[in-house]
Amino acid sequence: MNISFFHTVNAWLLCSILFVLMMTASIIGFRTRQKNPLAGENLGPVEGSLFALLGLLLAFTFGMAGSRYDTRRSVMIEEVNNIGTAVLRADMYDDSSRTGFRKDFKKYIEARVAYYDINDAKMNAAKVLASKYADSLWARAASLSKNPKYLAATNQMIPALNAMIDITTVREASMRTKVPDIILLLLFVISISCSCLAGFEIPVSKRINWITVAGFALLTVLVIYVIMDLDQPRRGFINLDANQKLMKDLLQSFP
Repeated sequence: MNISFFHTVNAWLLCSILFVLMMTASIIGFRTRQKNPLAGENLGPVEGSLFALLGLLLAFTFGMAGSRYDTRRSVMIEEVNNIGTAVLRADMYDDSSRTGFRKDFKKYIEARVAYYDINDAKMNAAKVLASKYADSLWARAASLSKNPKYLAATNQMIPALNAMIDITTVREASMRTKVPDIILLLLFVISISCSCLAGFEIPVSKRINWITVAGFALLTVLVIYVIMDLDQPRRGFINLDANQKLMKDLLQSFP
């Protein structure tokens, strides 16, 4: 299985398939018990352990996805702050140098806005473009640092640019760090197994309570969907659009 399978396929589609599989597993378990009435005896401890394992894994994975989401949000805010600081420090230079800095900063911020807004296939192009303007900003600051009259400005601008450039690596790493596919696959397998065992545990003399079975499957699927949605910050209901607006607001500050 491709290591990025669960992060490239639509989460709604995967969760819909999981719901169908869980319902099917419940029916299979129920019908198997009907054919073997005595086979379900003494399975209570096994059922309890399996459901406990599912709950533990759901909690662990939810915490992992939530932590990664918070990290991405913090990094985006830090990047906006770092860029804003560097932009303000351009005011320490004379008008001509300041104009050159601000022109490059505007182009750089436009590329960083595009890095989040455009689709995955074009992210690399936006990253290359941002790197180009970052290099231009660094070359301008390095050139001006040779002039003694810009000593104070250089001591402020160089660290600001360094922080601005370094945070892009941190942000890209945080965007790539996701819940491993093997954990999501394990969640799917255990969820289906629990549904099958739940159907199998229904006494022969009773019928399937569809509300209970469907309710369990639906709630489990919804939790897994939220986990997957947290892990896809550029799309879905739980995204980082509000944080991206901070970058756009910074861009709007340029004439």
